[in-house]
Amino acid sequence: MNILVLNAGSSSQKSELYALGEVLPAEPPAPLWSAQLDWQDADTAQLTVKTAQGDRLEQELKSISRSEALSQVLSTLWQGSTQVISNPQAIDGVGHRVVHGGQDYRESVLVTPEVKAAIARLSSLAPNHNPANLEGIELMEQLLGDIPQVAVFDTAFHSQIPAAAATYPGPYDWVEQGIRRYGFHGISHQYCAHRAAQLLERDLAELRLVICHLGNGCSLSAVKGGHSIDTTMGFTPLDGLMMGTRSGAVDPGILIHLMRQGYTADQLDQVLNKGSGLKGISGLSHDWRLIEQAIAQGHERAKLAREMYLHRLKAHIGAMIMSLGGVDAVVFTAGIGEHAASVRAAVGASLEFLGGQN
Repeated sequence: MNILVLNAGSSSQKSELYALGEVLPAEPPAPLWSAQLDWQDADTAQLTVKTAQGDRLEQELKSISRSEALSQVLSTLWQGSTQVISNPQAIDGVGHRVVHGGQDYRESVLVTPEVKAAIARLSSLAPNHNPANLEGIELMEQLLGDIPQVAVFDTAFHSQIPAAAATYPGPYDWVEQGIRRYGFHGISHQYCAHRAAQLLERDLAELRLVICHLGNGCSLSAVKGGHSIDTTMGFTPLDGLMMGTRSGAVDPGILIHLMRQGYTADQLDQVLNKGSGLKGISGLSHDWRLIEQAIAQGHERAKLAREMYLHRLKAHIGAMIMSLGGVDAVVFTAGIGEHAASVRAAVGASLEFLGGQN
């Protein structure tokens, strides 16, 4: 059975094809084909495609929409040097990471017209993700017809967070309107929790874990007994940690101040989601690698961005540990978490008082 998985992020699109038998393997299977689109700006993306046989394709796509880019990516599955299947009909099912499922969806579901309508309705809460997720679903319908598609929601893993952690301290009317901490990156957090238990050779039910998903978007979760009991992202993916282009948590009074100066809701949305974080402070980029290169060249704002990022990361990890009442392991994943050893080292050094090991 060939299963295609699509993951549309805020600045990237990852796709993989897996060949699965009737029994799932104990270890994560290697994909037959994988592709990644990294968006440099609104209409330019860098494409990288790899196959299990070692074939590789790298290409820059210019003056192209996201749907056109995804169509071009998928075509490399059945044609060209990275072909691994004979035609689109060789795909038996498609799984989609969908960022926001609200309170409607607390587990994975088959995609139906009702599910698509809910994803569209919730786009206002995840404007950088849900529209792209829905776009991928509809493109698969065009290419593959009635093939089964499954929506796997980022918010589902956090859906059982206790009310004390999920409820915002505003008027209770907010609760009745569905304004609460939903949390995101749940698919990643859940996988990492299970994988950490495997690597530690411990029962997940007895572990207290802080999962650090650090990419262009960043979030932490406190996982106790295999369940998320707290997380940093909130009603939208904007809350919590300082991120690549997102501010993370800021004093709401700042927003009131800016509105009184004439900022519109759309302008605030642009500033907070696209013009803040590492990019906003450094004035250079959201890319951690470029930030560190600039620091090596004496760039003061890049240095400040790095120090702010680490300060807020450590503070939020401390909050997660307090929610857990202790910690057995801190787990890192996503682009920065996996590849920036300096970030892991800085966090580890700050946790030495707990007696842990890096």
